[in-house]
Amino acid sequence: MRVKEIIDRIKLLFHKDKELYFSLYSITGYFPHRIEYYKRALLHKSMGLRNDNGHVVNNERLEFLGDAVLGACVGDIVFRHFPNKREGFLTNTRSKIVQRKTLNKLSNEMGITKLVHSNGTMQSHNSYMGGNAFEALVGALYLDQGYDACMKFVEKRILAEIINIDKVAYKEVNFKSKLIEWGQKNRIKIEYELVSEERGEKGSPKFTYRAIIEGIEAGIGVDYSKKESQQKASREALLLLRKDSQFLDSVFAAKAEKTRMEEMPVALVPEV
Repeated sequence: MRVKEIIDRIKLLFHKDKELYFSLYSITGYFPHRIEYYKRALLHKSMGLRNDNGHVVNNERLEFLGDAVLGACVGDIVFRHFPNKREGFLTNTRSKIVQRKTLNKLSNEMGITKLVHSNGTMQSHNSYMGGNAFEALVGALYLDQGYDACMKFVEKRILAEIINIDKVAYKEVNFKSKLIEWGQKNRIKIEYELVSEERGEKGSPKFTYRAIIEGIEAGIGVDYSKKESQQKASREALLLLRKDSQFLDSVFAAKAEKTRMEEMPVALVPEV
């Protein structure tokens, strides 16, 4: 460790924001040069703050910047990690890593979410406040330390210690797409029916969807977003199709009956 860095650390012991400095160091691996960037990154819009000019002050602009920088870093890493894979595979892998659900989980595990300043109204089950703050923090790191620091943070801190890039790349998470694809190949009708939409204590919606295969209920999914509830219903349906041969037979029997009914004459042929 360089002498200057040791001196800087000693100075931080007497700084009013010393806890934030050391928290950020444990997360990113860097001591902030301009702490105001990071304070802005951890400021949620629910606080409703404005500066002296009346402009809104929150982390949304840094979130925008961090999203772009994070996408570039992950794209670079994925490109080099899979030298023989096609563009579609690389795009899909990058999307899995930078999706809001993954970033939300990262933010919680790394302790970023607990540093966010909010009024508490957005901390519901379907809130991605942590994931948004994660992107904003990447934006702050980019402005404060540069692109190389962001690349090192993503490569050494995230993909080396927390996320297994190979496991993420080859894990199939789009159950709905798989179920619909199977239905199309077998000319089986797949439908999704909204069973209920409720409101939680903090006003967050909760959806229940039913996956229906040839008119037969195949799975139920409950989540705080329509997309995820349909994914869960699709997963249940796929598991049922794979494990229950009787259910699979009933699906094809329903398809055969529908086809037979469609082919039956609906009226008598008129006399000539």
